Amino acid sequence: ISKGPGNAKVAKSTVVPPGPPVYLDLVYIPNHSNSKNVDVEFFKRVRSSYYVVSGNDSAAEEPSRAVLDALLEGKAQWESNMQVTLIPTHDSEVMREWYQETHEKQQDLNIMVLASSSTVVMQDESFPACKIEL
Repeated sequence: ISKGPGNAKVAKSTVVPPGPPVYLDLVYIPNHSNSKNVDVEFFKRVRSSYYVVSGNDSAAEEPSRAVLDALLEGKAQWESNMQVTLIPTHDSEVMREWYQETHEKQQDLNIMVLASSSTVVMQDESFPACKIEL
């Protein structure tokens, strides 16, 4: 946030401006996949083979259904139908509902959602994990 005329606060946009696409192997969707920071333009520009979707707070709407839908809309505008793998860090109701409701569209767009079936145990803590090979 920056100070504008008359000391009014003006919010700076965090939305990705239009431009040529950037290709990456792995992208962590920023800010727990919150829709205030990621939109369709993000997915049109930031093209990745793997997207990590974090967030497990339904009260904060994380991960955001709008972000997951933006992935579908943005990927639909790519020139190629390259394989995309979505890697959720948590099993959330939002993710499960989105997966079930949009499964056919995911298949059409060559999007695969990984489910974690492995557990990592470190010291006194255990958590789900998945292996990614780049």
